[in-house]
Amino acid sequence: MVLSTQQANAEYAYTSAKAMCVMEAGSKRVLYNKNENQELAMASTTKIMTAITAIENCVDLDKVFEISPKAVGISGTSLYLRKGEKFCLRDLLYGLMLISGNDASVAIGEYVGGNTKNFVQMMNDMAKKIGANNTHFDNTHGLDSDNHYTTAYDLALITSYAMQNYTFKEIVSTQNKKIVNSDGKTRYLKNKNKLLTGLEGCCGVKTGFTNDAGRCLVTSCERDGMTIVCVVLNCGPMFEESKELIERTFSEYHLIDLTSGYAFNDVINVTEGRQQKVKIGTYGKYLYPLKTEELSKVSYVYDIDEIIEAPVDKGSEVGEVKIFIDNDLHFSEKIYTMESVRRNSIFDKIKKLIEMW
Repeated sequence: MVLSTQQANAEYAYTSAKAMCVMEAGSKRVLYNKNENQELAMASTTKIMTAITAIENCVDLDKVFEISPKAVGISGTSLYLRKGEKFCLRDLLYGLMLISGNDASVAIGEYVGGNTKNFVQMMNDMAKKIGANNTHFDNTHGLDSDNHYTTAYDLALITSYAMQNYTFKEIVSTQNKKIVNSDGKTRYLKNKNKLLTGLEGCCGVKTGFTNDAGRCLVTSCERDGMTIVCVVLNCGPMFEESKELIERTFSEYHLIDLTSGYAFNDVINVTEGRQQKVKIGTYGKYLYPLKTEELSKVSYVYDIDEIIEAPVDKGSEVGEVKIFIDNDLHFSEKIYTMESVRRNSIFDKIKKLIEMW
């Protein structure tokens, strides 16, 4: 069980971005930051929340529905939807995330939420659930609004959450997609995220631009079992600087299974049992990103019974192990017996006495 959200101090890294956050997606550890908690406009990176809210609140992504007049003619980037046109939600999600269709975002919100106002409230509710407490959505697309903002840290949290969803991850990692409406008209979509082809392990996520927000980019990248989320807000060279930050991260940090460092005896003594010892162990795994020089800050505390009395059932709790990093408690789990031990019967005791005699 992860018992602490305490993080080692994040390191400042230069970027021309107004705000930046590089986070390891599993542990949520912030590795590099700059103004990570400053509330800023986020343009179309909003659609990360639009997409995951829709995916998690729709039973059938392939059900076809009709586009309403309210979703037609939305300003900004567009899928050029027409009134009465019919699409399934899955195809509109591709239009949303690959070419950033603002009209697709409204159509999605209307279909899933009943209307966009209800859907935006669903987005805000999910933000609170995820822990993005300095975020507020005022629309589904990210066009500038005084009441529409996030932080680099919150957006990294939201993205780390969304990337756990297979459908979301599949959509945002797609480079090219053909979608067809119910009348057979085809649209060809090409992902605007240049890093999908220009960065090893890149698997998404979303670009964005408005006058207030500037150029924004959220990137997810996987290598050697470690997933990094990089957020830059209001950053001119967003592709170049995101790539530099991610390459630096993978060169300096490695995802370590800290449970592999356990150092306790794998057996304890048993009294009154048909065997004198029982095997013990744990089931958990705790992965955490660390630099090589940070490994010396990891310590373990064990509290284990020295002896137990039979009968012993497999899975009996016999102790606990705690993992500290720089004196902060990060992880704790129980230690259990890995086998059963039956109690000696009267015949076993008589036999033992005879053998001793």
